[in-house]
Amino acid sequence: YREAWDRDKTQISIPSDTPVMLQSKANALNISNKHYQKAWDEAKAKSYDIRADAIPIKHAKASRDIASEYKYKETHEKQKGHYIGCQTAQEDPKLSWAARAMLLQNDRLYRKAYHDSKAQVHIPVDAMSVQAAKECQTLVSDVDYRQYLHQWTCLPDQNDVIHARKAYDLQSDNVYKSDLEWLRGIGWLTEGSVDVVKAKKAQELLNERLYRTRPEEMKFTSITDTPDVVQAKINALQISDV
Repeated sequence: YREAWDRDKTQISIPSDTPVMLQSKANALNISNKHYQKAWDEAKAKSYDIRADAIPIKHAKASRDIASEYKYKETHEKQKGHYIGCQTAQEDPKLSWAARAMLLQNDRLYRKAYHDSKAQVHIPVDAMSVQAAKECQTLVSDVDYRQYLHQWTCLPDQNDVIHARKAYDLQSDNVYKSDLEWLRGIGWLTEGSVDVVKAKKAQELLNERLYRTRPEEMKFTSITDTPDVVQAKINALQISDV
């Protein structure tokens, strides 16, 4: 692939001061890694001294200490020995706090004071709060809600009783369908119904046999001496091969 280029490039001669050559040299300097690090290499070759209390040195040490896992755990390692030597759990503030949190979350201990005091509280049965609670219980009770208050005795010819009976009859589904009860079990033939008669009339209108009569079905007697019949006979004799 490069054979033609390798052969031709040795035969081409371009002056070094042309714009193309100058631009290529400038591009080579821009992308050269050696030229990019030249100033840093020259600075490293020179001898210089940085004090230990210089700001960059202190900043680097502080960053290293923050990022160091050893320094991160150093405070914890020093405090681990302080938890040893407590005679009771109550002397340790963290254990006391954990025990207090457990007591607050315990439902049995939360209700202990109520169960201890509920047997010592005496409320009169005629107290206003007790009576109000009973009344509310009566109002929301389903048993008392469905309980009949008393038995009514009404005359059958009273206007309100007659009106109520008529209203019940209007709303009753049995009374609404009572006029169809006598039709149950009764046989009925469709002959003569409106739909059947309508279908028959439509069939008669669409029947081709009733719409027109075929000629072969008509009864007639032909006269043999009419001019058209005589002419037909003569024509038949003339065209007959016999």
